[in-house]
Amino acid sequence: MRPPRLLFVVNVSWFFISHRLALAVAARAAGFDVHVATQVHSEDDRRKICDAGVQLHELTLSRSSLAPWGNLALLCKLVALYRRLRPDLVHHVTMKPNVLGGWAARMTGVPAVVYAISGLGFAFTVHGRGARIRRALLKWFMRSALDHRNSRVVFQNPDDMRSMVEAGVVQAARTVMIRGSGVDLSSYPPAPEPPAPVRVLLASRLLREKGVAEYIQAARELNSRGVAAEFLLAGDVDDGNPGSFTRAQVEAWQAAGDIKWLGHVAPIAPLLASVHVVTLPSYREGLPKVLIEAAAAGRAVVATDVPGCREIVLDKLTGLLVPPHDPAALTLAIATLVEQPAARRRMGEAGRERVAAAFTIRHVIDQTLQAYRDLGVRVGT
Repeated sequence: MRPPRLLFVVNVSWFFISHRLALAVAARAAGFDVHVATQVHSEDDRRKICDAGVQLHELTLSRSSLAPWGNLALLCKLVALYRRLRPDLVHHVTMKPNVLGGWAARMTGVPAVVYAISGLGFAFTVHGRGARIRRALLKWFMRSALDHRNSRVVFQNPDDMRSMVEAGVVQAARTVMIRGSGVDLSSYPPAPEPPAPVRVLLASRLLREKGVAEYIQAARELNSRGVAAEFLLAGDVDDGNPGSFTRAQVEAWQAAGDIKWLGHVAPIAPLLASVHVVTLPSYREGLPKVLIEAAAAGRAVVATDVPGCREIVLDKLTGLLVPPHDPAALTLAIATLVEQPAARRRMGEAGRERVAAAFTIRHVIDQTLQAYRDLGVRVGT
């Protein structure tokens, strides 16, 4: 009898590696036959996945496109893949795999399904008539895709869970809370702050919804005041996301002296050890891994008081929370931590303790494997 076959479906390989590869490795160690279907971003990503013993199935997809023919083609590919692999459990991650993969799972009779809601994303953070129509359509698609009789819908924060239950998208009995994708504390050893000047970091995809524009405004204002701080921006443009800034825009900020742009940085642990403050003025999140990583590294955080961010950042305890879309409040909060080294060190220590208590990769792995068992998918049975 073959071991239970687990298939992850994720939009792009780098996200699978950063957010789910450790889980896939743990599932394999537990006895699962583990596969992943994803769009391969680079040959290095391909090597990392294959070296981990995960069988790779390549997909081609546009994360932002709503073109019906492209999505129909992807749905057909997923149906064919599910019929060929006959997985015992499919774990969908991110919005398009949840919707199209959910339909494919129902069409092919997959016995058990997990849907991971990493955050409600672009469609839920923009405003206007077009955005309302897009949200209504997306909720309808999700309601039909997530309606599998033997399933769990994983949320990362209670706000997203509550809004989807109240909207009738998912039944409360099928939901489970698993806070983030976890971090390995041993990869973020405690380190003293580096010497002055104070270094402030925003690390994310360069999207409007991440609060990048507000960070640039705050950096520009503090630079104009002569505050002794250096403002770093780590991350790359995301051509597959309609909310992304362009490379030319980011290069212009650097040329103006507002920030120092580092591009994509991996691994991030050495960078976190080299800074004093981490910020993420996002408009909405699932539960951002970079904030968990910053807290694990013992760094104080400035974040927005929105779903996801406030799950990890406790105001005035592990960092400072500010309203979204408010560059003035962000400026004040960053200046406070720049000027109060004792407070930011105290917050950094409290943040690491919080991660150790509830946000490690071990927490996430144990809770996810339990969700698999709750669906009747067990190793050795």
